[in-house]
Amino acid sequence: MQPVLVACSHGTSSPEGQAAVRALVDAVARRRPDLDVRSAFVDVQQPSPAEVLSELDGRSARLVPLLLSAGYHVFVDLADAAASVPGTTVAPALGPDPRLAELLRDRLAQRQLHAGETVVLAAAGSSDGSARADCETAATQLAGLLDVPVTAAYLSAARPRLEDVVADEHGAGHGVVVASYLLAPGFFADRAARCGAEYVAPPLLLAGEPAPAPLVDIVLERFVS
Repeated sequence: MQPVLVACSHGTSSPEGQAAVRALVDAVARRRPDLDVRSAFVDVQQPSPAEVLSELDGRSARLVPLLLSAGYHVFVDLADAAASVPGTTVAPALGPDPRLAELLRDRLAQRQLHAGETVVLAAAGSSDGSARADCETAATQLAGLLDVPVTAAYLSAARPRLEDVVADEHGAGHGVVVASYLLAPGFFADRAARCGAEYVAPPLLLAGEPAPAPLVDIVLERFVS
């Protein structure tokens, strides 16, 4: 019997963010109707991964983080939940992945990049060094696609802070365009939108839009990896 795919997102109080993530999970379930696909949340929303696992009557599961980089939620929260059920494992985070960089490029393409503007990749942030390294890799991948330098900045728990980078670039006479390395609308996307940049691209998922096929591909690949 195949493991249950438990799609574990952070959780948000934003109705738009909730709808956007739900659309991704629904798209995964439609792509693989042979799988039992369930949702869980590491914060803000319910059910938690542990609660979902407790409802599986001992069946094994694969916890797939709907998170763009690995950090405390992957290495501690999900790992602890998985350890409580024999045969349950934790998949890698969604990023970094070149396909995510392509989605970021597509979001930025909604507005022309002007000469003299700096591109900044805005991530939620983490105190975990490996998570920051993941974001630096994502910035490098995006820079390769755009053929311009891209600086990684953070909205919480890590430096440089997005607001500081924007202020420094403005002080140097540069406009700033922000690529939102965020999965869905919510607290961090709202904060990024207020950073003072000339343009802040939307997150990878939006309510009312189909989940991008590459994101569905990545979720399913993490499930079997």
